[in-house]
Amino acid sequence: MSEHHLLLDGNTLTLEEIAAVAARSPVARVEIAPAARERVNVARALVDRLADADAPTYGVNTGFGTLAEVRIPRHELRHLQRNLILSHSAGVGEPLPPEETRALMLLRANVLAKGYSGIRLSTLELLLELLNRDLLPIIPSKGSVGASGDLAPLAHLALVLIGEGEARLPDGRRVPGREALAWAGLAPVVLEAKEGLALVNGTQALLAVGVLALLEAERAARIADLAGALTLEGLLGSHRPFEARIHAIRPHDGQRHVAANLTRILDDSEIHRSHQGPHCEKVQDPYSLRCMPQVHGAARDALSFARRTLLTEANSATDNPLVFGDTGEIISNGNFHGQPASQALDFVAIACAQLMAISERRVEQLVNPSLSGLPPFLARNSGLNSGFMIAQVTSAALVAETRILAHPACVDSIPSSAGREDHVSMGMTAALKARQAAKNATLALAIELLVAAQALTLRLPLRAGRGVNAAFEAIRRSITSMDEDRELHKDITAAAALIETGALEAALREAGTELR
Repeated sequence: MSEHHLLLDGNTLTLEEIAAVAARSPVARVEIAPAARERVNVARALVDRLADADAPTYGVNTGFGTLAEVRIPRHELRHLQRNLILSHSAGVGEPLPPEETRALMLLRANVLAKGYSGIRLSTLELLLELLNRDLLPIIPSKGSVGASGDLAPLAHLALVLIGEGEARLPDGRRVPGREALAWAGLAPVVLEAKEGLALVNGTQALLAVGVLALLEAERAARIADLAGALTLEGLLGSHRPFEARIHAIRPHDGQRHVAANLTRILDDSEIHRSHQGPHCEKVQDPYSLRCMPQVHGAARDALSFARRTLLTEANSATDNPLVFGDTGEIISNGNFHGQPASQALDFVAIACAQLMAISERRVEQLVNPSLSGLPPFLARNSGLNSGFMIAQVTSAALVAETRILAHPACVDSIPSSAGREDHVSMGMTAALKARQAAKNATLALAIELLVAAQALTLRLPLRAGRGVNAAFEAIRRSITSMDEDRELHKDITAAAALIETGALEAALREAGTELR
């Protein structure tokens, strides 16, 4: 990927490139690689030959699903493909936001570029032209069960290609699909044999939502280490449980990674030096402090599994049937089934729930005077001021919601299509749950950062470890300490913005340390 240009070859798309296209920065244009163009043309030539033949071929000259045995005459194949798009456009609910829509368009184009779908190159190029011009189909977020592909969401994407449905212009206006194409000087496509099926078969809707949710969850996992370190310093916790030799003899990757993170950002702490020796009354820290490598690390391992799975899925052929132009075969198969991605996205929600649960317990350690040794709820003049009392309640509410979201979707199959599609993945449900869980995790960690920063303020003039102190100072540049009660929702929003913009991680890098 160059600064403004991305070539799709169907095989090498990264999650970071997906995020860049979704944000329209720094990628401004996406095109099909020359080798991919050749593969697309070879597969299309086979579809054209079979469309003219007498033998029934699923997806080319037959009906769909339980109607697969119905033979469709050659002169009605265009009508068949159009009907497929119209009939499958049954989505409901809030539309996908622009970022997820762009990710969906990119992912579908990448799969089509693999050359196993049988689409015409001109149809694929029209899809990319919409993406490059930021003409975004309005795609409802609900209606997919994550098998036979994300049929309804992908059909709403295809509607605009044929001049139907609705699209969002770059200025945010929603207009009919045909009007959006005319605005850009583009003509709708008339779908030929198999093209409608090529546009709606695949896991790219659940993947678009899921990839962006995973990236947010990965950021939350990094910030969880930082928030926990701030809390540890505010509570005069021990650094010793993070020593590398401890984790070398239980060598889970995530656990070792988190321990190294904590050791690095806690280094050179005046607070830590102040409570060493025989005068320190503490023997052991609570689990929410002592077991950060074990709990945060397990979440990271789950997210690592999800990353590997989603990356594989992003570069996989997920059509049915698949077109093997090199051997002249079209084969019905089950690559559209979203179970791998659905299961991985359930793990994303579970990982977020665990990060939040241990974070909320650390917040309780901070605001409870019998546990912290600090003023009740970290309030100056407590009683008159309630301090962070309700911030902990909000964190608890977010944890409770996310525990519900952590119930796996992939185990809740509901048969469809008159029993032909008798096991489905509920992958879109898993993706939407993961999206909300990741957002909740960001908010819960924002609360911990706020509360822990107040504890560090109360520990001044002693300075925390180098990385922790850099984060503390970055927080204080945006959010003043609480000397008397005020509207906390504004502070929570500001702290969440520091996470989402990367400002906290940048502050650590500038201080010569970083979160990894």
